[in-house]
Amino acid sequence: MMLHLRSVLALALLSLCGLTQAASPAKIDTRFESTRQAFEAAFPGVTVDGIRATPFANLLEVEVGGTLLYTDPQASFVMQGSLLDSKSRVDLTEQRMQELNRISLSDLPLDKAIKLVKGDGSRQMVVFEDPNCGYCKRLHTTLQEIDNVTVYSLMFPILGPDSRRKAEDIWCAQNPAKTLSDWMGGGARPEKASCEHPLDQILAAGQKLRIQGTPAIYFADGSRADGWLPAAQLQSRLEAAAQ
Repeated sequence: MMLHLRSVLALALLSLCGLTQAASPAKIDTRFESTRQAFEAAFPGVTVDGIRATPFANLLEVEVGGTLLYTDPQASFVMQGSLLDSKSRVDLTEQRMQELNRISLSDLPLDKAIKLVKGDGSRQMVVFEDPNCGYCKRLHTTLQEIDNVTVYSLMFPILGPDSRRKAEDIWCAQNPAKTLSDWMGGGARPEKASCEHPLDQILAAGQKLRIQGTPAIYFADGSRADGWLPAAQLQSRLEAAAQ
């Protein structure tokens, strides 16, 4: 959908202003400096994190707060949504987001994770999850169909005060892994517990990665999936990441 620049401000970019405050200083190719200036002039308070050419003439990709938008060199219009190659049927936006979100697992606070091991644990995945997240619970049910995987669960309580309370109860439990599995997979509410915990550090790490929803899944190759995956897709991603 193509929208006039002023309309996009109301529909999309206002929600990104908060994210751009914490973004790293923009590194813009000098070829696109005039586009950056025009874009930021149209949206005061919004910082452009990156601009690059697309395979299509006069269409530029603009990164703002972890979101991709599209414009022309004069920033006279903005498109929001998926950019599809009609010949290859490839979702270029999704492909590019995978590139932007790719990290090294060593950059994640795995020492603050609750570790669940299935089978030989040879494959790895890291999950940012909220204890009240329905799709996170569904993911735990799906994991019952997956073997030979180590799951690093990072408690990411973003859905409200009760999520924070449950996350503390789980992390501080005598057996956090069992408590997590019993709650997420079986509905057994964790008993009250308290201790020094790393929830604030985990939240800070997730915010730095611009995680806005749960579950957010990272695989061994550093690729990311936002949301629940059915067993076949999860198995495929684990196998591809392990190669």
